[in-house]
Amino acid sequence: MPVVLAVARSPVHGFSKPVEPRIRLLAGLGVEGDAHLGATVKHRSRVRRDPTQPNLRQLHLVHAELIEELAEAGFRVAPGAMGENVVTRGLDLLALPRGARLRLGAEALVEVTGLRNPCHQLDDFQPGLMAATLGRDAGGRLIRKAGVMAVVLAGGEVAPGDGIVIELPATPHAPLEPV
Repeated sequence: MPVVLAVARSPVHGFSKPVEPRIRLLAGLGVEGDAHLGATVKHRSRVRRDPTQPNLRQLHLVHAELIEELAEAGFRVAPGAMGENVVTRGLDLLALPRGARLRLGAEALVEVTGLRNPCHQLDDFQPGLMAATLGRDAGGRLIRKAGVMAVVLAGGEVAPGDGIVIELPATPHAPLEPV
C-alpha cells in the first residue's frame, strides 16, 4: 500500500519547506500555515499575471523514488527540499490521470490537477537539479518528474506513515499536464 513518507510546510515564500511531524489540510485552500494556502493562486509569478486564477497548486506531492534517483545522481535532496508538502512512497504519481483522488490518512482527500513544471529555482538550489528532474520517454517526449500538484477536497491531518488510497476518475483518463 502506498504511504506518506514525510510532510512539510512553510509560512514564507521560499524554496525548501521544513519537515513537520504532521500537517493539516483545509478543504478548498491547501496546507494550514503554508505560504501557498488559498483558493486563488499564491505562486508569485502567477499572482503577477492574474491573481484571480483558481489555485490548482494547493498541495505539492513528490515520490520518494525521485529523491532516491536524485541521490544516486549525486544530488543532496531531502524531503521538503524541493518545496513539496507531501512525500509519498510506493505510488507512481506521474502515471496518475488528471482528476485522480488520493485519500491521505483517515480524512484528507485531494484531487490531482497536474504536473509540477520544474523551474530555475531547482538550479538555484543545486546546479543541474532542474535537468535531473526532466527526462525523455522512448518517443522523445518530455517527462517532468518533479511531482504533481493537487487541490484539497476534504481536510484532515496528514502524517508520515499514513496510508494512501487511490480513486481513479471515470475513463477515458486525461494525462497530466503542467499546471
